[in-house]
Amino acid sequence: MDRLPVSSAAEVRAYARRLARGHPRALALAVAVHAAGAICGLAMPLLLGDLIERIPRGTADVETVIALAVMFVLGQAFLSGVAIYLSARLGEQVLAELRERFVDDVLAMPLATVERAGTGEVVARTTRDVGLLANAVRQAVPDAMLAVTTIVMIVGAVLLTDPLLLLPCLSAVPVLWLAARWYLTRAHAGYVRQNAAYADLAEGLTQTVEGARTVEALGIARRRAERADHDIASAYSAERYTLGLRTVFLPISDLSYALPVVAVLVIGGLLYLDGLVSLAAVTTGALYALQLVGPVDVLLYWLNELQLSGAALARLIGVRGASADPDAGVGADAAPAPSRPSAARPPSRDIGHVTFKSVSFAYHDDHDVVRDLDLEIHRGERLAIVGPSGAGKSTVGRLLAGIYEPRVGSIALDGLPTAGLPLSELRRRVALVTQEHHVFSATLAENLLMARPDANRAELEAALRALDAWDWAADIGLATPVGSGGLDLSPAQAQQLALVRLALADPHVLVLDEATSLLASQTARRVERSLSALVKGRTVVAIAHRLQTAHDADRIAVMERGRVVELGSHDELVRAGGSYAALWRSWHGASEN
Repeated sequence: MDRLPVSSAAEVRAYARRLARGHPRALALAVAVHAAGAICGLAMPLLLGDLIERIPRGTADVETVIALAVMFVLGQAFLSGVAIYLSARLGEQVLAELRERFVDDVLAMPLATVERAGTGEVVARTTRDVGLLANAVRQAVPDAMLAVTTIVMIVGAVLLTDPLLLLPCLSAVPVLWLAARWYLTRAHAGYVRQNAAYADLAEGLTQTVEGARTVEALGIARRRAERADHDIASAYSAERYTLGLRTVFLPISDLSYALPVVAVLVIGGLLYLDGLVSLAAVTTGALYALQLVGPVDVLLYWLNELQLSGAALARLIGVRGASADPDAGVGADAAPAPSRPSAARPPSRDIGHVTFKSVSFAYHDDHDVVRDLDLEIHRGERLAIVGPSGAGKSTVGRLLAGIYEPRVGSIALDGLPTAGLPLSELRRRVALVTQEHHVFSATLAENLLMARPDANRAELEAALRALDAWDWAADIGLATPVGSGGLDLSPAQAQQLALVRLALADPHVLVLDEATSLLASQTARRVERSLSALVKGRTVVAIAHRLQTAHDADRIAVMERGRVVELGSHDELVRAGGSYAALWRSWHGASEN
């Protein structure tokens, strides 16, 4: 079952028309050259028909016919090659646009949507569906375009040769139309189901491979194998259904190819005996009917591929329905957002004020993980959020970062509802760094420049030094490839890299969700102090399990069961003798031991 939207067949056709209209000259030129090549191909039956008519009368000029035939064959070969080249070039341009738009749509999807969809669904659309579409654009569409043009030209040639032969020449149309209608009404849904089944299979296999150690540790290999077997069976069932459609449709199509040739010879022969048509016309018409077999066969052959690519395009376009508009706020009356201050200077004291008002949020309808949250975070304040697992700490950070939207209530940033801010503006104002991080397959410098493309080497070095990462970065070199296929960074180094990116991005509000959890205690303390000094004047929300982080904060919010049960400075909460004091005594005693 698809966890992301899938566009309807009508939306796919409308989208394809918009793509075609985006390249009118290139499309017209390709069609014109296809038509010219088809016209050259029509000359041979006409020459042969005329030759057969003239031979009994002794007026045939065989040498001239042969010369013309060679000329037209060579002309057809040349024009067909040019037409294929033009169609392929147009196809690559269209494919590039599709890929760019798809990447934009994927990157614009809210992270909550990506998490709900799962890795396999996104990977399947990014790889298999894009691959199917690429094959169609590069081969199926150009070949189908040539086939349609040739069919139209042949039908026109039969009509000009003798209108009486048009009907027998088109005798296969009713059979093909009925078979195609039966096939097409079932194929789209079948191929969409098939692609979705492959997405489920990819999801299950991805989870099993990525969590191989967990699978082994928990002894659930059999359950994961059963899940894979079930997904394979579903994919097999979906594939078998579409194969059954082709098994019915293609033999009917193959049998119908002989109908036009037989019909023209039989009916044309009877008309010739009655003196209604000439022998040349019957011969030419039969050869044209025979010529129809090739393009019709090509068209029907690619019809299956076009159905597959149409289903793939429906899934790719569907991503747009799940994507947030990066240039528009969620609210209809979003106020204009202030421009981002220069990264070279701290933001003004008026930036970075956050207010949660009666906020509740649930991952599932029957259970709120955040309940009636009222919280004000002052400009430039460092607020630590602590509490037991499942208290809602990380959810608060994700709500502030705009990954999730409150079920009820509102969140305001500098007096503006975050739901009304353009997503790009919210991303510039609020940055979330979690214990999850990613090292891209690029050089170390390129990994850093993703956060701030205009940074020079001195600025990169300053950021690395500030985050206590310069020593190891200098050892490996900024030009060293890292990530997949390059040098593997340790978990601590990768986490420091994520923090350096954050420093370079220079947002107004920082949400650190256990961002230093993979660092050793002493390193984490140095990094946290360096980070605090680096972002002085910014609002910092630190979600941490280390109470030393809370000790250094201006205020501490203690959460239990989705609510803030205590709020104050470290000394105030210790004196109050509540939940935080108990946590502090427990942690402080453990750390001393």
